[in-house]
Amino acid sequence: MAKVRKNDALDYHESKPEGKIEVRATKPLSSQHDLALAYSPGVAEPCLVIAEDQEAVYRFTAKGNLVGVITNGTAVLGLGNIGPEASKPVMEGKGVLFKKFAGIDVFDIEINETDPDKFIEIVKSLEPTFGGINLEDIKAPESFKIESALREQMNIPIMHDDQHGTAIISSAALLNALEITGKKIEKIKIVVSGAGAAAMACTNLYVNLGANPNNIVMTDSKGCIRSDRENLDESKATYATDSDVHTLEDALIGADMLLGLSVANTVTPKMLKTMAKDPIVFALANPDPEIAYELAMATRDDILMATGRSDHPNQVNNVLGFPYIFRGALDVRATAINEEMKLASVKAIADLAKEVVPDLVLKAYHAKNMGFGKDYLIPKPLDPRLITTISPAVAKAAMDSGVARQKITDWEKYSIELQERIGIDNRFISRIIIRARKEPKKVIFAEAEHINILKAAQMAIDERIAKPILMGRIDKITSLIEEFGLDDLKSCQIIDPYLEKEKIEEYGKVLYKKRQRKGMTPEQARRKMRDRNYFASMMLHQGEAGALIAGVSNDYPKTILPALQIIGVEDGINRVAGMYIISTGKGNYFFSDTTVNKNPTAEELVDIIGLTSRVVRFFDTTPRMAAISYSNFGSATGEVPSKVSKAVALAKEKWPDLIIDGDLQADVALDKKLIQERYPFSSLALKAANTLIFPDLASGNVAYKLLMKIGGAEAIGPVLMGMKKSVHVLQAGSSARDIFNMTAIAVVDAQENYDL
Repeated sequence: MAKVRKNDALDYHESKPEGKIEVRATKPLSSQHDLALAYSPGVAEPCLVIAEDQEAVYRFTAKGNLVGVITNGTAVLGLGNIGPEASKPVMEGKGVLFKKFAGIDVFDIEINETDPDKFIEIVKSLEPTFGGINLEDIKAPESFKIESALREQMNIPIMHDDQHGTAIISSAALLNALEITGKKIEKIKIVVSGAGAAAMACTNLYVNLGANPNNIVMTDSKGCIRSDRENLDESKATYATDSDVHTLEDALIGADMLLGLSVANTVTPKMLKTMAKDPIVFALANPDPEIAYELAMATRDDILMATGRSDHPNQVNNVLGFPYIFRGALDVRATAINEEMKLASVKAIADLAKEVVPDLVLKAYHAKNMGFGKDYLIPKPLDPRLITTISPAVAKAAMDSGVARQKITDWEKYSIELQERIGIDNRFISRIIIRARKEPKKVIFAEAEHINILKAAQMAIDERIAKPILMGRIDKITSLIEEFGLDDLKSCQIIDPYLEKEKIEEYGKVLYKKRQRKGMTPEQARRKMRDRNYFASMMLHQGEAGALIAGVSNDYPKTILPALQIIGVEDGINRVAGMYIISTGKGNYFFSDTTVNKNPTAEELVDIIGLTSRVVRFFDTTPRMAAISYSNFGSATGEVPSKVSKAVALAKEKWPDLIIDGDLQADVALDKKLIQERYPFSSLALKAANTLIFPDLASGNVAYKLLMKIGGAEAIGPVLMGMKKSVHVLQAGSSARDIFNMTAIAVVDAQENYDL
């Protein structure tokens, strides 16, 4: 799992704006008329309609897509009872996950009340605000009473995710583990280590799936929960045993399954060896499981194991469930999340693991093969099919069980709507990071005296995607490493070109040989090698690293020149070009050329189109390209429309299967409905453009920067296309996060061609 430093975490949450969430208007507010519609007097009209018909609140407000994440902070993560204020960062984080994975908006509410009856009354009173309630981090046994009462008294979906999220995901894994081992759920002996909210919910759901309560032994910090124990609360009493077992060690003898929801290192190899053949071990304590994965696998080779960790197979991660369950429930305006809906989500998750894993997921996890089996019991969290699999299953179950107030009839249309809610490619950089992690490369950071470069290099180590080589003055770099506590960088190679006399001589000879017919003398070549960008480019050329990151403090043209002179462009490529990936709530868009070619000719635009098409496909996306102008198919005359139209014609002739059209104005290119109405003949009429080819550097550069600063989009790049090796030149002033993202892309780029 990624290493997290205290200062990094504090900086992340404290940077402006503080926290992780904000409220944004979804309607225009640019004129007095807009304001009059949004508030007084126009707002009175929907108010009056809702007063007559309360269900109309779903038509005129955000209630139908709004979930309350509510806690009193009595059982936060592994932190315990830290109180409502201290729990707020966690609740904001839950809100971010809802939005990222299911397009659901969240208000987080931290309540200063530990009395369950009063807590129930407070939450109950919030029903007019929310389409659903996600209870979070409330300690047992109060959480059982609170959820039960709220489900009974409220007419919107209620779920305590700590309980049911883990229950649903682990149940899906259990069904598939049983199928692999050939065991029957009604016959297996289950041992549960832990008796908190999640343990109880898991066990209850296993029973609903067919497990025999008489075959279940539950343990807590005092040992096995036996019927002769005094003062048992109602929830524990449900699973009290009469068997002659007193400890976890006793209970595991002959057990078919261990469900661990307790603390680290409670299970020993000796205990594991006493379990039945093909034992199912779900060691879900976080961050460290009840028995370490490596130790368990070394102890027995017939184990089917899951943990809560992302660095082992079969991660039981609640994000596989709760966003999509609430999505389905909200979309049919369900009055509850009932057992039928939970079981439907269990089956949907289990069944998805048996389907062929798409290339996009394989590439994200850098796997040649991934399929149903011991190491793939449940889907991966970044599988884009989760929302279109789980949410419809939950919605159908709500309709079939009679708790849906709205019906879905066109399921194909609903699937498209689900994808559009989140942007089907919204996990782009996450997939790139996972691909990079599978085969880290040596990456040269040519300007390591810059703190953002060092922070990005540290992040690259934390995420296990790269082996940094730091270039610059050694005393300056080591001082910054010490000052900012970037301890892992202390073991990195640090190179000051001025001190590398032998290398300067060696590299100078290579450069002279390359440039002697371009007017360069041997002395000039040696002198160039004292420049970090020249030295770094030569290191890459000589195979001493896999990728190069440069440019954070220098002009782009000055930085790219050494790489062009030393490394050069790919064979068969006439020019390089720069592309940005613009990540928005509607998906990812590819902008080219934004950094290199000032005013390309039509023929040069064709080269850029070819490069861009290839790289967009490299990022697992089919390019739908629009060549941008101030004209639509010749509606205005001039040099730009003429050049763009000619480039499109030449590109279609060269690549007949390429989806490209133009000249087009940017707003038209991105609006499928508009194209269908005005230009139904266009190849973009079926699906709007996701890749924009700009007629010159100025327009592309302006477009992406405006979207970043005004539109709130995340710009990932620039991706330098067409180089022989993985070279990427940053824009001046790039943040540590920008640099890290580019490092991940550089590593994946290097994986395609190079060994280092």
